[in-house]
Amino acid sequence: MNKLGFIGMGNMAIAIAGGLVDKKVFEASNIYAYAPNQDKLKKNGELIGFNPVDSLLKLVDACDTVVIACKPYQIDDVLSQVGDSLSGKNLISVAAGWTYDSFASKLNNVNIQCIMPNTPAMVGEGVFLFEETNSLPADVKAEVKTMFESLGVVVDMPTRLMGIGGAVSGCGPAFMDMVMEAYADAAVKYGIARNTAYKLVAQTMLGSAKLQLETGKHPGVLKDEVCSPNGTTIRGVASLEENGLRNACIKSIDVIMDSKKV
Repeated sequence: MNKLGFIGMGNMAIAIAGGLVDKKVFEASNIYAYAPNQDKLKKNGELIGFNPVDSLLKLVDACDTVVIACKPYQIDDVLSQVGDSLSGKNLISVAAGWTYDSFASKLNNVNIQCIMPNTPAMVGEGVFLFEETNSLPADVKAEVKTMFESLGVVVDMPTRLMGIGGAVSGCGPAFMDMVMEAYADAAVKYGIARNTAYKLVAQTMLGSAKLQLETGKHPGVLKDEVCSPNGTTIRGVASLEENGLRNACIKSIDVIMDSKKV
């Protein structure tokens, strides 16, 4: 890949483009972007260093790899304008709900890879679900994976599991934020200042997650290691079980998956 172009420059695209530049994976001068709000695009271009362009066709013509980062409902209109110009190029989509088949049915001779990102990509700790069904050449696929691995963790996912994978990793940050807020509220209730409470809880969640990832231990084992017989932690665990923590977590995913059937 020589030139990378973004169609859409919202928060996720900014996180990806900015991260690639910060990590020195891609030169800012080789990144292009188009968005309808040209004033905002130019300001972000000055901040990150990418090249803002004023039309979709100019962007596609300038780049060998195009990232679809606009709203999902806008994609049909985008493809109607640039579809033929994408021939022979690489297309990467980070739009929710769009799969390889969605694009392949509308495009000819385009190398396609759909990816489901999440917001922690903004701090280099993202999860990127790569749809296993794709048409990227092997060397390009390796480049794309390396690119996104610089911003977090890449997980290959069968098409049939992209929906549930996205529900867990894509919606999950909001659920984790609610847990952090709840425990911070508890800390504030007993006298800890709000800012200190957020720092305490956020670092505890970050550290716990990192401990699991680096040790590979089952979360239940790590939980048991904190729970002493007749201790305070096991009493808290028992209360969470009594109040249905696990069921609430599972139900939060159930309602997302049910909504996709409507």
